[in-house]
Amino acid sequence: MADAPEAPEEKKKSGFLKYVILVVLLLLLGGGGFFAYQYFFVAKPPATAEQAKEQAQAEEKKAEEQHAPAEEKKAEGGHGEAQKGGHGGKEAPSNLVALPAFVVNLADPNARRYLKIVLSVEMTGNPELLEANQAKIRDALLMLLSTKTSQDLSTLEGKILLRKEIVDRLNQAIGQAKVARVYFTDFVIQ
Repeated sequence: MADAPEAPEEKKKSGFLKYVILVVLLLLLGGGGFFAYQYFFVAKPPATAEQAKEQAQAEEKKAEEQHAPAEEKKAEGGHGEAQKGGHGGKEAPSNLVALPAFVVNLADPNARRYLKIVLSVEMTGNPELLEANQAKIRDALLMLLSTKTSQDLSTLEGKILLRKEIVDRLNQAIGQAKVARVYFTDFVIQ
């Protein structure tokens, strides 16, 4: 009979122990969640105002370099060619020109899908040909891109074929075979 009173006391201890363990686990999970939030999601501010200014100037400089006019890129390319010198002039100078973004409706029959594409064009000749024929180029590319479906463009082979077709259309639009390659800098199907 002495065993009967001990059993409820033992249940009380084990119940209390369960609550203590549960509270400790919740505190650990909460602390881990707070640490993860602080470490991964909260941006660290610059330590001083001087560092913030330097960071803003660096971002502005980077943005200016990306949006530099074709004449500046051509001038920069000319300086680099003079330094190469060892090629003997056999290679034609190549210029990389960024085109503005294209947004077109795709030819999907059952859904309204859009393609946003940004291109960089590698020219073997004068990059000013692209600027002079900008209306022809936009028309040719819009007509080409609007005939594609999202299924055509979802595969690697489809993207490679699209690159070749774009090079052909650009060369037709400018009237000379001066476009060597096309690079996708942004490619979004929505």
